[in-house]
Amino acid sequence: MVTLTPAGWVVHEQLFALEQRYSYVKIDKYVIMPTHIHAIIRLVGECEGTGRSSLTDIVCAFKSLATRQCNQIFQSPGKKWFQTSFYESVLRNEAAYRECWRYIHENPHKWALNPEDR
Repeated sequence: MVTLTPAGWVVHEQLFALEQRYSYVKIDKYVIMPTHIHAIIRLVGECEGTGRSSLTDIVCAFKSLATRQCNQIFQSPGKKWFQTSFYESVLRNEAAYRECWRYIHENPHKWALNPEDR
C-alpha cells in the first residue's frame, strides 16, 4: 500500500488523467516522492501528421491541472507546486528503458537512506 499525502494523491490522479486526456499517452513506471516525481511516459502510436501535443505540452498540462487542484484543496491561491522546468530522457532501447525503470523503482529506498541529499 502506498502512503501519499493529500497533494500526492492529487499528483497521482492527474498523472493518470493524462491517459484519458491524451489517447496516445501511457503511464508506465512511476514514483511520487515528497518533493518530486519520476515517471516513464510513453507516447504510443503514429507520430507524424497527427497533431499530437508534445511531451512538454503534456507535462505543462499535468503541472497546471495538479497545481490548480492543490491550490483549491489547500486554499493556497497562486502557490507554485512544481519547478518551472523538468528533465526528460528519450529511452531509445530496451537497456535504457530497464535502467530508467530500475532508477525509478529504487529511488524511494535511496531517498530514505540519504536524507542529507534532499
